Order: sequence, then structure tokens, then C-alpha cells
Amino acid sequence: MAMPPPEWKTELAELNPDALFANGFDDAYVGWIENRWVKDGAPIAVYSMSKCIRILMAQGMNEDEASDYYCFNIVDAYHGPNTPLFLADRYDYPESEGQLEEG
Repeated sequence: MAMPPPEWKTELAELNPDALFANGFDDAYVGWIENRWVKDGAPIAVYSMSKCIRILMAQGMNEDEASDYYCFNIVDAYHGPNTPLFLADRYDYPESEGQLEEG
């Protein structure tokens, strides 16, 4: 039997039936934003960039592979005004701790 969707996903889908989700990245979900550019200001999902990359790394990619995959296949995937947004949050990947400069 399939698991029911997380409560946040059901709630967002009720608020915006056209909302799109980043499949496989539920653990990177941080909330939603009211999108004033969509009819009636419908909310859209927001995901953490660093958590998405960590999820990809947990699947066996190194940091560079995960970052490239994220950039080309996730954040650049536009499917209309209900496409999720990705928050550029802090870098705290396990492989690069202390290697990235803050700017």
C-alpha cells in the first residue's frame, strides 16, 4: 500500500491545486511562499538548496556531481508559474566543511 503524502503536501495542494512539488526532495521542503504573480496569489512550494544537494549526495553523488545535477535538472526545470522555488541557504555539505568561503 502506498504511503499517504506528507501533511504539508496535502495542505499546500488544498491551497493551490496546481502547485508542483520536487519529487524525491520532501526532506528539503521548508515551506511555501505566496506567489502574487499567480492567479489569486496561490502559494508555491519552497525547498532548501543545501538540503537538496545533501539528498543527492546521500544517493551517491559527490559534491560537484550533486551541485551540477541540482543546477541543471532541478532548479533550471521550469514548468510554469507553480514551479517550486529553491532557497539559496547556507552551504554545509559534509564533504566541504570549512572549504567554502562566505561572501
